[in-house]
Amino acid sequence: MTHHTAGRSHRSPRAARLAVLFTCLLLGLGALPAAQAEPAYAAYLDLPAVNADGSSGGGLNPTLPLDESVLRAALEAARADGVAPQRYGTLLHQYWLVVATGNAEIDLAAWDPSRGVAVNERTFSQVYVNYLRLTTQHPELWWAGLAGIAGGSFASGFFDLRDAGVILDVPGIHQLGNAVADLLRATPAELVAKVPADIKLLAAEGARLSAADITWYQTRLMIMQKHIFTDLVPMHEAYVAAGMAGIEEMLSAGVIDASIRTAWQSIATGTREGYIDALVRMTDREQNYVIADQWDATSSGRGAMGRVLTYVSTVAGKPAVPGVRAPGSFRPAVVSADVAGRTLSLRTPLPAFNWADREDRWSYIMGDLNPRHIDMESNSALAAAVLGESFWNKLAQGRAIARIPELISDMTQQWAVVE
Repeated sequence: MTHHTAGRSHRSPRAARLAVLFTCLLLGLGALPAAQAEPAYAAYLDLPAVNADGSSGGGLNPTLPLDESVLRAALEAARADGVAPQRYGTLLHQYWLVVATGNAEIDLAAWDPSRGVAVNERTFSQVYVNYLRLTTQHPELWWAGLAGIAGGSFASGFFDLRDAGVILDVPGIHQLGNAVADLLRATPAELVAKVPADIKLLAAEGARLSAADITWYQTRLMIMQKHIFTDLVPMHEAYVAAGMAGIEEMLSAGVIDASIRTAWQSIATGTREGYIDALVRMTDREQNYVIADQWDATSSGRGAMGRVLTYVSTVAGKPAVPGVRAPGSFRPAVVSADVAGRTLSLRTPLPAFNWADREDRWSYIMGDLNPRHIDMESNSALAAAVLGESFWNKLAQGRAIARIPELISDMTQQWAVVE
């Protein structure tokens, strides 16, 4: 006889175990927290610095915001979560770039060299105003002082080009090219054959320079200017705000290299020798790393005109650092040849090199520009007077357009064939 117990179901031991396991799984799943959302900074990690070369408007990557507080919050959160610095390198660089442009009173969103001179004119000058601000507030920043002083001369040439776009025939580059052509025609052919190619190119092509050529060149200069600022000024702001800790983070994040970290360590020593080391390292980074390829592309661009324009800049250039020689005085073009049985020499006041060429540019910088800047910085009274002068005074004094008639007169008087 079979007995049934009320309310009790009959399950196999295996089925009972499965039921218990299923119940436990349900309870366990219910106890799990909801899936966590990605942190706000996640979209800012592992980004390339696609605009590090300054060729476009805005910051380093269009994904990144241009708001300092938003960037700072994202950066602080990434640090707090232990994110590897290499992953937030572009975010870090962008943060200090935004700090830098804010302190320089530059609108980063609107800073776009491709938009032309009129749109960028104030920003172009403000870059040099800011270099002088940095060095007067922090006298140990010798490179910023050099950038501000030499930049005044550079900006003068830039504004000359704007004027030359309106008055190309006289007293602009056409007149300069024609004057050189006249001098070459009066020079024995044996000597002309040995004259540097840039001088002969100026004579042959200078009169054909167009306003479009100048506009192209101005854009190239503005791109290089932004590239230098984007690379070097953010690390200045990081050092001013956070000292070597700010520099070490940039190194860990891959924003800077060991050589430029050494430059900041040299500055931190507070010694003249340290300041000199930093000046050389920063100038080397600027000229031989940041814009070297851009100068190459500029001098070889737009047919012969890239070479003509970079040479004209060399002819007219004279950085306003006290004691610095003009390129034509530093290394004038002097050639010799046998002419009808006599050894004759042609002496010219024109430079025997083009600023766009890497080795020659570096030779001029290390042979004259940097040493004279070191002399100035080593004289505190002189440094205060020169660095404290308004950028706008430097700009007005450096305008080469007003000096072109004098330049041509000097050139014709100093161009001589001698035994």
